[in-house]
Amino acid sequence: MSHKSGTLFDMQFITSCISTMLVLLLLGMVVFFVMTANNLSVYVRENINFSVLLNDDMKETDAIRFQKQLESEPFVKQAVYISKAQALKEQTEAMGTDPAEFLGYNPFTASIEIKLNAAYANTDSIQWIQEKLLENKQVIEINYPQDLIDTINQNIRKISLFLLGLAALLTLISFALINNTIRLTIYSKRFLIHTMKLVGASWGFIRRPFIARNIGIGILAAAIANALLISMAYMMVNYEPGLLELITPKVMLYVMGSVFISGILITTLCAYISINKYLRMKAGELYSL
Repeated sequence: MSHKSGTLFDMQFITSCISTMLVLLLLGMVVFFVMTANNLSVYVRENINFSVLLNDDMKETDAIRFQKQLESEPFVKQAVYISKAQALKEQTEAMGTDPAEFLGYNPFTASIEIKLNAAYANTDSIQWIQEKLLENKQVIEINYPQDLIDTINQNIRKISLFLLGLAALLTLISFALINNTIRLTIYSKRFLIHTMKLVGASWGFIRRPFIARNIGIGILAAAIANALLISMAYMMVNYEPGLLELITPKVMLYVMGSVFISGILITTLCAYISINKYLRMKAGELYSL
């Protein structure tokens, strides 16, 4: 009898672990995509070029000083000075012909190419930055892709809302699925729970092994789910090394932490709710389930 009970317990434990692991894996994948989508939005915003065109009368030393000043601003991630000669060289290479040869002069102006920190890459901040930069009389114009920025921000907002909504929905579904798995396991022990009540065991004493068992299930399921998520991330980065910009160690730590904490919290809470349900029942009610 004891061997049979032990086997049943082992099978229930394994089944619960697999069910919980699959749910946590899905939850972890949603957190993973939310985090990488956020990194993608930061990466895109911080790689939009802004050209600050400078007056031809501005000396190169003054331009470099202005570039250093811009680099110290909180809204600037990177600022690079491009002289008239360098601009001509770059355009000649891009066009395959030298415009200065048939125009008789260099048509390009010196500029400072800046990239903003992601938090400032929105319409309101850009307008304020533009006004601030134009206060310098040597700045003649600021060029930036306004339509592209608006489109990026709108799409990022939509994707973020969708992923957050999906994460919230999946959290509720995860709770429901894990709760059903745990409730079925405790259901098979309802007569044992009632017997322990009859011999005078306290509710806390009865709860303790069930909660400890389900915490173990949560930890093991989370560990397996995290191992699968790490393997998935490794394969993605191995296939496309450029994804390291998005799938950072910080992202994976957040994902693993979320899965681990969710595994413990959900299994513990579900076990507590389910065991209390049977602790409150009278003997006659156990047969009517």
